[in-house]
Amino acid sequence: MKKLFVELEKDPRETRVALIPSDAKKLISAGWTVCVEKDAGLNAGFSDKEYEDAGAQIVGSEFAKEADFVVSIRKPSEESIKGYKSGSFHLSLLDPFNEKQTLKAFADANVTAASFEMIPRSTIAQKMDVLSSQSNLAGYCAVIRAAGLSNKIMPMMMTPAGTISPLKFFIIGVGVAGLQAIATAKRLGARVEAFDTRPVVEEQVKSLGAKFVKIDLGQTGQTAQGYAKELTAEQIEMQRKAMAKVCAQADVVITTAKLFGRKAPLLVTAEMVAGMKPNSVIVDMATAGGGNVEGSVADETVISANGVKIVGDTCLEAQVPATASQMYSANVVNFIGHFTKDGNFAVDMEDPIMKSCVVVKEGRIDDPRFQ
Repeated sequence: MKKLFVELEKDPRETRVALIPSDAKKLISAGWTVCVEKDAGLNAGFSDKEYEDAGAQIVGSEFAKEADFVVSIRKPSEESIKGYKSGSFHLSLLDPFNEKQTLKAFADANVTAASFEMIPRSTIAQKMDVLSSQSNLAGYCAVIRAAGLSNKIMPMMMTPAGTISPLKFFIIGVGVAGLQAIATAKRLGARVEAFDTRPVVEEQVKSLGAKFVKIDLGQTGQTAQGYAKELTAEQIEMQRKAMAKVCAQADVVITTAKLFGRKAPLLVTAEMVAGMKPNSVIVDMATAGGGNVEGSVADETVISANGVKIVGDTCLEAQVPATASQMYSANVVNFIGHFTKDGNFAVDMEDPIMKSCVVVKEGRIDDPRFQ
């Protein structure tokens, strides 16, 4: 495999590009022919000339039929897959639990497809963990978005006109996105409280200068991949009642609870929203999976009856496309580098990382979860 094709993202919401010029240069130095679809990097701030200066070729979408390796951010259309070269390799965020028709299209086209979401949460795989790199930025963007919508300033100020209290943030879910949201809000001077069903993260919350909200839910924990375990209906109700009190005092609530491959849990009910202060802000980071907040709408900002602004952006990281593309691109290059042996990229199904992320192999979908 020596010809790599970087696709132009067709989703109008998408601003990122899967490979930036400096990383294209690295792959070219390693012996790859890198071809970039015209204007692929434009929305992220990378011109076609920058790619050409790095040694890449600017091509049309039809080049896919010649490429050995195709990379993108979002899943390609089924029609695009039909134009792929038989025996080629594709890498992107495929959402395999919900996009079974896309996987079938790959199988029908005899294309091996790897899903970045399926990269395991292991130490050796960190350098290619797109979910972590992008969630980190999404947590930052959630805070910036909330600050822009709030009618108050973030930090405390002592002025001749009186003392201005800091904005109160409540972060629900302390994974990668939640931790970055805490850190960003604290840097900007906010007072931050956070909650997670995993007691193990309490020290991390405190180390960032935030207060950990303790709610006794009985037996909880985390999966082998480090995600929070799904709660029972009774535990969720207990959690909601306790969180309602904190939400009522908050100026900003950010929810980050996603369950990969399953519907996001409803954590903030309409009743809880109704108990919040007018002009407060909620950023629901799980709207792509159904949402954590009752009344949130994917890719829209709605205002509740009592004046609470509810943000439902499904791709917050796309607000900082240059940085997001830089991190995604690094993940791509690290993935390729990890599986390059003697100068050639190899699909090594004995490797636990490759075994986890390849969802279609040579016309077959072996995992029953995706069939």
